[in-house]
Amino acid sequence: MRQDFYEALENSPIIAAAKDADGLNRCLTCDSPVIFLLFGDICSIGDLVLTAKEAGKMVFVHIDLVQGLSAKEIAVDFIKKYTQADGIISTKPALIKRAGQLGLCSVLRCFVIDSLALSSIEKQLKQASPDLIEVLPAPMPKIIARICKMVSVPVIAGGLISDKEDIMAMLSAGVVSISSTSPDIWFL
Repeated sequence: MRQDFYEALENSPIIAAAKDADGLNRCLTCDSPVIFLLFGDICSIGDLVLTAKEAGKMVFVHIDLVQGLSAKEIAVDFIKKYTQADGIISTKPALIKRAGQLGLCSVLRCFVIDSLALSSIEKQLKQASPDLIEVLPAPMPKIIARICKMVSVPVIAGGLISDKEDIMAMLSAGVVSISSTSPDIWFL
């Protein structure tokens, strides 16, 4: 599955991220083979994932944003058992580690808000062993390039991407993909 995911990103570096039902419906019609689900609750997440899977998409659930799930490893077990998700996204290294133990692909989301957050990325990677990291906010080409050189896993840039110039700057900095909730970006 990981190889399929990496190939999908290589062939189409834009990840459509849905933050609500309308966004998900639009994601289903874009060329992106990968969808990040940034909403849902324990009653709806299985159906939301199924909808995207039926449209031929790979689906990653941002587990921190699913209402009704705790920030404990059992939440990852729930996603594995009760959905067809291909992987999870989380800011919590323990959840990323659990995903790896269960055979789910994982994306560790890192917010780089200052130098302390930047320096903690390597520590988090050692704790969690994610398949990829997602760095937010994206429009920081020098910092993103530094992170790409610093880490041994592929990097996704997300947040505040507004146009093709931002996308090109991030790809030039070394990211494998860009995630965005903006349909304007999905359909470039």
